[in-house]
Amino acid sequence: MLRLAVIVLLLANAGYYAWSQGLLRPLGYAPLEQSEPQRMNQQIRPETLQILKVNPSKTSSAAPPGSTSTPASPSQATAANDSPTPPTTPAASAPADSAECLQAGVFDDRQAEVLRTAAAGLPAGSWTLEPTPIPGRWMVYMGRFDDIETLDRKRAELRARKVDHDRAGGTLELGLSLGRFASKEAAERELTNLGTKGVRTARVIQERAEAPGFTLRLPAVNDALRAQLDVLRTAMAGKTLRACG
Repeated sequence: MLRLAVIVLLLANAGYYAWSQGLLRPLGYAPLEQSEPQRMNQQIRPETLQILKVNPSKTSSAAPPGSTSTPASPSQATAANDSPTPPTTPAASAPADSAECLQAGVFDDRQAEVLRTAAAGLPAGSWTLEPTPIPGRWMVYMGRFDDIETLDRKRAELRARKVDHDRAGGTLELGLSLGRFASKEAAERELTNLGTKGVRTARVIQERAEAPGFTLRLPAVNDALRAQLDVLRTAMAGKTLRACG
């Protein structure tokens, strides 16, 4: 019985081998042909097939594994080729000529008149002279002394007491300034402080009364206007243009 089973298995294996190798094809027994020509015959309109580039960053929109892409129709391919090209974004234009606000001052009445004459040739509306009162100034003053010898002796005494001072100048010669201040109150506080250093003969005077003044203002100076500002240099009494505050 065991011998019969072995014989049957041998015959079955031999039969399967003959069938799988096509040896029984003349008898009508053979596996279905799967060679490449049969696959080509099964294709439907292969000329419409398109290979598309996939953006790797957009994996979420990729087709799942195992899915089959549907070939594009000829009309779809034509529409894709005829789609308009997105307009090119024009390059940013160069920045416009930048302008800045400049000013100088303060000028007194006489200086302001000289500036008006010098600026008359500049474009209309490019400059203004804005009223800016010149504040008064107060001084802790010592003098007026009778002669240079007395002045020099007093200066030596102030140096010994380590008191800062300088020549008062102008109509206050021969005299010494021990400090200049924007208000009378500030000058009087300094006079009191100097008394603790042994200064006894100084006093507070008004060196300059409040006076009308003007500030030169050029609100929009561009390259074209900047090239014309040389006409103002000699009329600005040594002052310089600076950014508007």
